[in-house]
Amino acid sequence: MLHLPFPVRDANASSGSDNLGDLPEWDLNDLYKGEDDPQLQKDLDWLEQECAAFAADYEGKLDTLDAGGLLTCVHRNEKISAIAGRIMSFAGLRYYQLTTDAGRAKFLSDCQEKITNFTTPLVFFTLELNRIEDARLDAMLADNADLGRYRAVFDRIRAMKPYQLSDELEKFLHDLGVVGDAWERLFDETIAGLGFEVDGEPLNIEGTLNLLTDHDRNKRESAARELARVFDMNIKTFARVHNTQAKEKEVIDRWRGMPTAQTARHLSNDVEPEVVEALRNAVVAAYPRLSHRYYELKRKWLGLDRMQVWDRNAPLPMDAPRTVGWDEARAIVTEAYAGFDPRMADLSEPFFTKGWIDAGVKPGKAPGAFAHPTVTDVHPYVMLNYLGKPRDVMTLAHELGHGVHQRLAADQGEMLSSTPLTLAETASVFGEMLTFRKMLEKAKDDGERKVLLAGKVEDMINTVVRQIAFYDFECKLHEARRGGELTPDDINDIWMSVQGESLGPAFDFMDGYETFWAYIPHFIHSPFYVYAYAFGDGLVNALYAVYEESPAGFQDKYFEMLKAGGSKHHKELLAPFGLDASDPKFWDKGLSMIEGMIDELEAMEG
Repeated sequence: MLHLPFPVRDANASSGSDNLGDLPEWDLNDLYKGEDDPQLQKDLDWLEQECAAFAADYEGKLDTLDAGGLLTCVHRNEKISAIAGRIMSFAGLRYYQLTTDAGRAKFLSDCQEKITNFTTPLVFFTLELNRIEDARLDAMLADNADLGRYRAVFDRIRAMKPYQLSDELEKFLHDLGVVGDAWERLFDETIAGLGFEVDGEPLNIEGTLNLLTDHDRNKRESAARELARVFDMNIKTFARVHNTQAKEKEVIDRWRGMPTAQTARHLSNDVEPEVVEALRNAVVAAYPRLSHRYYELKRKWLGLDRMQVWDRNAPLPMDAPRTVGWDEARAIVTEAYAGFDPRMADLSEPFFTKGWIDAGVKPGKAPGAFAHPTVTDVHPYVMLNYLGKPRDVMTLAHELGHGVHQRLAADQGEMLSSTPLTLAETASVFGEMLTFRKMLEKAKDDGERKVLLAGKVEDMINTVVRQIAFYDFECKLHEARRGGELTPDDINDIWMSVQGESLGPAFDFMDGYETFWAYIPHFIHSPFYVYAYAFGDGLVNALYAVYEESPAGFQDKYFEMLKAGGSKHHKELLAPFGLDASDPKFWDKGLSMIEGMIDELEAMEG
């Protein structure tokens, strides 16, 4: 299945808006001209034959290859990944453009099944790679520089060595993956098909979530209560999907001997469990200094005795509603990027001019925003649901940051270009920070500065505090599922156990809020994905502090870091900046930037 990152922000799109200008749409021709493109069938045929040939040439023989032979094998494996990735990118992106179209859903499913069947014979590759003796592989990597370039990939593959099953079982799990994907599709289609009605207006989920940021408090409350009503009507389906996914994960983890439910994510992120634990503990310890303090300020600004959950993303009373047209949004982000380094603006330009962005809100289109890298010999595609809110400008900056990163890393090739999730958020969050600083610099007065600062603090709380609360929810959910089937009420209780702690004493929670876990796609698509957002934000805040302290030469080091893709470990990537994520003080450096902004907001209160 094509796994795409979903957005941090839970309310940034609705059922459409006018006066935004000419919003771009994807041109997917760079992948294929259509379902009936002869090249697509040619690629499927090639893939079927090459996968069979690859298995015939190498299965049972990997440990007999010399360095040159192993390099040829790796290059062939990369070519297979590139063709399979191109097909799945095309099928997946077309589906996300119109998730309610049965033909597109079938096409995606058929492609997925074919590619799963074709690639099953390749399962031996990583298994046999892990049987090559360490000393022998090290010698080959040292003797052949071209092969040595892949050391980071081999290290990540070999990290799975202790959790590897027999060849037969690994093939079985590979084939069974299609079933897990079907549960993800059930979730996506259920979410896309939900119908809501607020003040007599029929809406989809994005439109209803969007009302949680409406200036009219009654409208926000109506939307929150309608979300709760519809989630409750569908809660058995959502609970079934969560139970099944968590159980499937528990079975696979148990067979593999994984010590915790989180282990697989840490391994794929190439990050040590203690680093994630240090991040989690630093954020939880900072809840009172961050979210609790900020929401108390917001409560006063809104003139409320108590905050309700529908006030969390409410616009500030001093924030006049403003629509930012598409051309203006493009100009703001481009200027911010160019101000840091003209290369950033140059790299982002084709996204606007060549059909690499799909920006408009359309019925049936997937919610949220993402940047999908496709394959290294094509280019990334960015999806937005752009409505012209100032926050949507930040989302554009965020996803373009991903796109720039993916373009720079593409030279690493198919196996080395993709970064672990913990580092994948670096350029996106940095792009947001550049855009925010540019907008702050242009603020006309203290009032505008206050609105911008508060908006950025809210975004960072949603990215750091909220995502770590999500992580805690997932940890508790998977732990509880190991004890047996969870009822919807069980899951509701777990959700509420983390919400009060993270949001703080300013809030009351309405009846029905306990079901709001149901619509978060990360929990289904990518268990434990969420801490990567907090990791990325903390890392970027620390990086930005270094940039402010000593800007000379920073840009070149930054570009080198992005170009490295997944070829280096986070320790190696951060060393040129004098940073180390395994040092607990590192996270405090990032969190103190958010704290400083809240200090400034408090000082403005006089």
